[in-house]
Amino acid sequence: MVEPPSSAPPLDAAGGPLPADAGGAPPRPTFDRRRAWLIAAMIVSFMLINYADKSVLGLAAVPIMDELGISNSTYGMISSSFSLLFSLSGLAVGFASARLSSRVLLFTMAVLWAVAQLPVLVVASVPALVAGRVLLGAAEGPAASMSMHALYKWFPADRRGLPSALQISGAALGTLVAAPVVTWLITSFGWRSAFVVLAVASVLWSLIWWRVGHDGPRGGEVTPGAEGHRSVGAPASGTPRAPAPQARLPYRRLLLNGTVLGSIAAAFGASWALALSHAWLPAYLRTQLGMTPGVAATVISAISAFSLVLLLSVPVLGDFLRRRGGSSRGSTAIPQGVAVGVAALAMAAFPFVDGRGVHLALLALAFGGHAIVFPLHYMTVSAVVPAVQRGAVFGVVAAAGTLPGLISPYLTGYMLDSAASRSVGYTQAYLLSAAVMLVCAVAALITIRPERDARRLRLG
Repeated sequence: MVEPPSSAPPLDAAGGPLPADAGGAPPRPTFDRRRAWLIAAMIVSFMLINYADKSVLGLAAVPIMDELGISNSTYGMISSSFSLLFSLSGLAVGFASARLSSRVLLFTMAVLWAVAQLPVLVVASVPALVAGRVLLGAAEGPAASMSMHALYKWFPADRRGLPSALQISGAALGTLVAAPVVTWLITSFGWRSAFVVLAVASVLWSLIWWRVGHDGPRGGEVTPGAEGHRSVGAPASGTPRAPAPQARLPYRRLLLNGTVLGSIAAAFGASWALALSHAWLPAYLRTQLGMTPGVAATVISAISAFSLVLLLSVPVLGDFLRRRGGSSRGSTAIPQGVAVGVAALAMAAFPFVDGRGVHLALLALAFGGHAIVFPLHYMTVSAVVPAVQRGAVFGVVAAAGTLPGLISPYLTGYMLDSAASRSVGYTQAYLLSAAVMLVCAVAALITIRPERDARRLRLG
């Protein structure tokens, strides 16, 4: 005789029934505050090293150009080579994140960062610099999106503002700390010493991360058996089971909705200014404003501090407004377009002002005011994407949004070499940058509408 199916509730590891909500569905994962903030601290330090790696070439630009006798165009090409595989690797790793744990992905990236510093230490030449920057770009391409994805596995949606801001603040901290420290290393021990120190920092971080960097319970559906992952319905002992994952949607629908496209536009405009600042701002401060290396480093640190203030205030305010019933458009979407637009106007204005104080204030707005875009555009995208597909879409958004790194540095170097004077070349480059950023700002303001697109996709 066949027995009827048992209606007994599922049991936990101790033999007791698993808790369920009023509707009979398993409850959401508990929020392990201590573990979540440990992961957040590791990811902030990850991003700090990431941006120190990116900025070291710009900080060492003048001594490298003098020692190797290279032109502005050649230096611009070296800087742009960083982005040759940046977007492609971000895209590929984004899709791979459904099968590989964040622990493995971030560990591998950090190890490759260390390896990428080695070519220039073996032989100082243009090919060695290009090889190192290409490898570094390939290893850093997925860094921001995948570390954000790892972070979101530990924090619920209404508590992501501050950790998202802190993750991106690693960029500001990276520049804030790297500018004076790397400049001191370069002036005291030569520019190669900065590459050595950053390689060691990457290795140390990877070893610590391998020990503590396990994935959180909010990762969505993953492939059973993947290292560091648990399949849905098989939580660790003592951890409440997560709700069933949302159904997958066609990537075409996800990538072509207005919120995702607008977020890419905002990231594109912000990344244009970011790439320009990494490659050319230190040289601009020294050659056009007559600053010493130490003063230039202080100015760059001050701009990063301004970015940090914005990062630690605007997204947190957005979280507060959302918990009070505010819309995602008002708290996360509109600030993106406004930030890029204000930065564009400042960039268009500062080549034409004479007062040192006003000039520096406009520099801060142009190269620091856009920073809030990076945490906010991930938050708007996550609102219109199922958790199971979040890593892949983050990879696509990061790949498209960071394309300016391939264009902006080289184009600026070319304009400097072809203009009547270096000053004219900088003015032309900044006006072009302002125009690109302004178009991106308008596109973001028009198209980012998370609530509307979530309804259309039936996500909420």
